[in-house]
Amino acid sequence: MPVPTSDTGAPTTDLDPGPTAAASPFWGHFTAMSSTDELPVMVRGEGCYVWDRAGNRYLDGLSGLFTVQVGHGRRDLAAAASEQMSTLAYFPIWSYATEPALALAERLTGMAPGDLNRVFFTTGGSEAVDTAWKLARQYFKAVGQPNRTKVISRNLAYHGTTFGALSITGLPGIKEPFEPLVPGAVKVRHTNPFRSGHGFDEEWAELCARDIDERIRMEGPDTVAAVYLEPVQNTGGTIPPPPGYFRRVREICDHHGVLLVSDEVICAFGRLGHWFGADRFDYRPDMITFAKGVTSGYSPLGGVLVSDRLAQPFIEAGSTFLHGITFGGHPVSCAVAMANLDVLEHEDVLGNVRRRADGFRERLEGLRDLPIVGDVRGDGFLRTVELVRDPDTLDTFTDEESAWLLKGQISHRLFELGLMCRADDRSDPMIILSPPLIAGDAELDLIESVLRTVLVEAWDSLRAR
Repeated sequence: MPVPTSDTGAPTTDLDPGPTAAASPFWGHFTAMSSTDELPVMVRGEGCYVWDRAGNRYLDGLSGLFTVQVGHGRRDLAAAASEQMSTLAYFPIWSYATEPALALAERLTGMAPGDLNRVFFTTGGSEAVDTAWKLARQYFKAVGQPNRTKVISRNLAYHGTTFGALSITGLPGIKEPFEPLVPGAVKVRHTNPFRSGHGFDEEWAELCARDIDERIRMEGPDTVAAVYLEPVQNTGGTIPPPPGYFRRVREICDHHGVLLVSDEVICAFGRLGHWFGADRFDYRPDMITFAKGVTSGYSPLGGVLVSDRLAQPFIEAGSTFLHGITFGGHPVSCAVAMANLDVLEHEDVLGNVRRRADGFRERLEGLRDLPIVGDVRGDGFLRTVELVRDPDTLDTFTDEESAWLLKGQISHRLFELGLMCRADDRSDPMIILSPPLIAGDAELDLIESVLRTVLVEAWDSLRAR
């Protein structure tokens, strides 16, 4: 059974003796301030693997954070950053442009679906989501519909943590400490039929899409600016759209004059085997928000791809979108993005995802013989194994059981056996997997093997309680 290995390949059970979250001056993101739990300290990455400072090797089964598409340790991406730093390390794009930003904008709009022929750069995903909401509001004021300020998104969906993005996010647990948030962000049902009694079919798609239509009517169509949807909703367990869902949503948005924003911070740049999730599921949004995989995480960058229709009022009036970010479209990040897109194209990384997606799914589907596995779903290299307390009734766990299972059992053992992924308790307990897009059979086999070991142990421990 796989265990963490040293640089020489020899097994080791030494865990990284990192500082505790409570003792270190370092304040981690979404990290409990525990006085006992040690923080693993990562020092090196190569391909699909990372090493801690004790020399233990781990398969990065979450691509860092759904980000490292082309794997760790790419010297060509590092060289692109170094070359740009030595040429022009920084200059703002407030009333200026840089050659890397111009080149990347040209390239992205050439790849994007439909008439998304403008790019507004940010430094990350939350900023991109905020930007799209602000752009929608200013656009509707420019065309004489100033009451269109609201946005609709789905329950459990994660869209970011800045105040605007957090308002659009559908996870009550991470919103409550900061309320009141930005008003006008309303929620509708997500598309996961597990435990609903419905099949994953066009009837379910119609029911879910109709919820959007009904909510627009309830709010007043002339008050709704946009609908935000991920192609595959990550939080809640990599929930794909049922057949026909996006076609109906597009029709509903067009009928009510509402913009459709495809939030592809996770799904774009090959995660689903296509440049954009909108291509994977054949729909045309008015905006696409992106980040993460555009640079494979080698440098921070995000942005919004914008349709010609939304840009037109600004062009006609010669007006300014009154929004900007100091490091948006950073020249080094744009240069890295160009090099990253070269790798994705020249090494057929998207083709690797398409060729291996069925095999990845089949490996995880094979875990259904374990009584703790209730559902397996997702798309491309974005997959979830959802856990259940009872395989017959599909009952889920109490909050106490979930915390014990995920934090006390599964997370520790996954890490101990050399697999980094997400044991997620933000809704029902589940394990989310998102390996680098260069992963091959060896990595997918390792994921399956470690998961089987850990889930068998977890079920035995649960029964013994």
